[in-house]
Amino acid sequence: MTDQKASILVVDDDAAIRELLHEHLTRVGYDVRTAADGDAMREALAAQNADLLVLDVMMPGDDGFTLCRQIREHSQVPIIMLTASSDETDRVVGLELGADDYLAKPFSARELQARIKALLRRARFAQSDNPRFLQFDRWRLDTLAHELIDRDGNATPLSGADFALLSLFLRHPNQVLDRDTISDVTRGRESLPLDRVVDVAVSRLRQRLGDQGRNPKLIKTVRGAGYLLAATVSPGSE
Repeated sequence: MTDQKASILVVDDDAAIRELLHEHLTRVGYDVRTAADGDAMREALAAQNADLLVLDVMMPGDDGFTLCRQIREHSQVPIIMLTASSDETDRVVGLELGADDYLAKPFSARELQARIKALLRRARFAQSDNPRFLQFDRWRLDTLAHELIDRDGNATPLSGADFALLSLFLRHPNQVLDRDTISDVTRGRESLPLDRVVDVAVSRLRQRLGDQGRNPKLIKTVRGAGYLLAATVSPGSE
């Protein structure tokens, strides 16, 4: 898959936005489909998988948060959420549910295009940069299936954002990563860094790793500097 051949599904109840994004993204080379609500989205995905979803938060019926949660139960497709609210809470909730990025309305089609390009680039990078398995602490990461595997062989699928963040830590074990670096990798270079969003992403990954509590042992907070993965990383076997 290349950027220009990627399949994009835009889910928004605003017909004008659907038409605008369909026209713009098609013109720059993407395969674009649109859906007005959750039912239409599910029908579209049943007919053909998408490489990336653009998902509006405020819609009649199932809202974007509900749809994002449902999608994450069976798919790790990259998701960009659109929100009409300037409240950071909406953005954080979306990321906690597994969205990979967000964009506040009103926005320009060119800005969305840049976000899409960054996420697709990140997805390709994540698939090609690592060996199939990476072993660390009591975990094994399957870089092809985007799954976290415990000692008993139980596999947990990771969202795009969780996988990107964990991959970043595994490429730089025992190194302090500052918030800007984490933001660049997990949310795209074009996104503005928000400390709270980065903290939420790290907190969510700690939860996946069972590294919660007042003094996490695996992903450590380095005050005033960032975060550090305290582990030895090595290629793992199947």
